[in-house]
Amino acid sequence: MGERKIRVLMAKVGLDGHDKGVIQVTNALKDAGMEVIYTGLRRKVIQVINMAMQEDVDVIGISILSGAHLSVAGKIIDKMKANDITNKTLIMGGVIPDEDIQPLKDLGVNEVFTQSSTYEEMIDFIKKAVPTE
Repeated sequence: MGERKIRVLMAKVGLDGHDKGVIQVTNALKDAGMEVIYTGLRRKVIQVINMAMQEDVDVIGISILSGAHLSVAGKIIDKMKANDITNKTLIMGGVIPDEDIQPLKDLGVNEVFTQSSTYEEMIDFIKKAVPTE
C-alpha cells in the first residue's frame, strides 16, 4: 500500500508574536515530505488540541519563545489526556533553556528542540517517532 505522509500541526501558543522560526521549521518539514498545518499566532491551548483532533495529525509541534514553556506544556498535556489523544507525538521548540528540557520530557513532551537544533534532527526524530506503514 505504500507509506502515508506524516501529518504535523505547528502552533504558537499564547501571546508570543514572533513566527519566523516556526515558519522556517514548517517549510523544512514540508520539504521533507510531511503534510504540515500551521495554526498562526496567538492560539489558545484548546484551539490547538481541537485542531489536532480535527486534522487527525500525528505530531503536535509547539513553538515557544516567551519563557512559558513549562506552563504551556502542562496545559497541553492535560488537554491531550482529557481528549484521549496522548498517542500523538508532542514536540516543543524555541527558546528553551537546557535545564528545562528534562522537566518538559518528565511532563510528557516527547522531544525538545532548542535554537541550536537542526532541521535534520527534527525531521529524523519525527520520522522515527511516527510509523508510516
